[in-house]
Amino acid sequence: MIKKQKFNWIAFLKAVSVIAIPVALQNLLTTTGSMVDTMMIAPLGQNSVAAIGLCAQFTSLMFSCYWGFVGGGMLFFAQYWGNKDEDGIDRAFGTTFCCMMLVGLTFSVLAGFFPNLIMRLYTDKTALQEIGVGYLKTVAFAYPFQIASMAMAALLRSTEKVRIPLFASIASVATNILLNWILIYGKFGMPEMGVKGAALATVIAAVVNATIVIILSKAQKYPYLFHFRKHFAFTWAWISEYMKKCFPIICNELLIGIGFMIQNVVLGRQSEDAIAALAVFRTLEGLVISFFSGFSNAASVLVGKSIGAGEVEKAYERAKRLILLCGLVIAGVCLTLFAAHKPILTVMSLSGNSYYYGTGMLGIYCIAAIIRMCNWAQNDTFRSAGDTSFGTILEIAFMYILVLPAVCLSGLVFKLPTLIVFACCYIDEPIRIIMMQHHMYSAKWIKPVTPQGQEAITGFMKQKKKGSSRKIGD
Repeated sequence: MIKKQKFNWIAFLKAVSVIAIPVALQNLLTTTGSMVDTMMIAPLGQNSVAAIGLCAQFTSLMFSCYWGFVGGGMLFFAQYWGNKDEDGIDRAFGTTFCCMMLVGLTFSVLAGFFPNLIMRLYTDKTALQEIGVGYLKTVAFAYPFQIASMAMAALLRSTEKVRIPLFASIASVATNILLNWILIYGKFGMPEMGVKGAALATVIAAVVNATIVIILSKAQKYPYLFHFRKHFAFTWAWISEYMKKCFPIICNELLIGIGFMIQNVVLGRQSEDAIAALAVFRTLEGLVISFFSGFSNAASVLVGKSIGAGEVEKAYERAKRLILLCGLVIAGVCLTLFAAHKPILTVMSLSGNSYYYGTGMLGIYCIAAIIRMCNWAQNDTFRSAGDTSFGTILEIAFMYILVLPAVCLSGLVFKLPTLIVFACCYIDEPIRIIMMQHHMYSAKWIKPVTPQGQEAITGFMKQKKKGSSRKIGD
């Protein structure tokens, strides 16, 4: 009988910190930049805040469309990294980059040439539509650069080079804040551009981000971004394997993104006060997601790398503890955020009814977010281990069978209060976490793509079944 080794919490926390903290800081910087954007736009009026918030929802839809390729790409990056398969890393990055850029260019064309259609979809308020159209026409140029940065960051993080994207984000956010101040209000002799100035600042900041990632990667002689010939060494067998793993993730992110869009369309037909509160809330939501993103990347790297190297039991034990750690950290973040909500909402121009809606949305979310982030972290863990289907099917099924009917009926048919409609967006989370936890402890989500991992999984599952039988016998 093989004695189970005691889990080394200190080494585990160090490994998580090395990956999670820089990633969380990077996303926290981006979210802080968004908060500053909102505060700078606030003096232009509540309608400007609401309109930019609706434009951000279109950007979120783009995020959902390309994130499937990020998730699928990181699965291969991490496991190939654990297996030291350099050609596999290069090939996976080239495929992921091409697929993501196709999405970015598509959304850039939509925002640049069809902004009126987009704004009419997200709201029926004419004043908000007019402001949003001007913003989208300019910000469309940022999308390809933002996606290029995201693709490169995914590769860098998966290969444990987390500082390069962090430094690039610091420079990008600083650029965005400075240019917002100059272009929105017309400082240093520049014309006062208002909302369009904020969009132009976003474009320049996106260019800065991508440029600095490339410069720092070259300076540190990081190889995988610059193996251009190997990036495009595609074969039909490889494309088939890549899409087989990525397709469930792509479907998940796309269908969930459409589901979120429908929720935002319903919420975009509430009062102007509610829409403004929602725009501010989405910015604050980013703070919570920033911390979650650290655990998501830690799961992808630590679990995926261990499985790729054939250390299946180590990956399993790490995964269970990552979810626990994620829940505890998110709970702390939510409590802190709600405790400080009054000055934050006030600074971001909410007052009267909009302040009431903002407080209510934040209160509901702070309860739901703890469960939601654990669900998302588990799904990312499953994906990094090769199981791209279970979490996908579960999330899509609950979104379309339970959440969307509840949101549409409460908001469009029964015309219930806005906060009830908003709460319906999260009614599936408590049910899903029970099912996700059961799958986590079953270990059936461990599906390696490397020879070492495939060889190790058979012995691990046999040992686990023996352990389960022993417990039943006892």
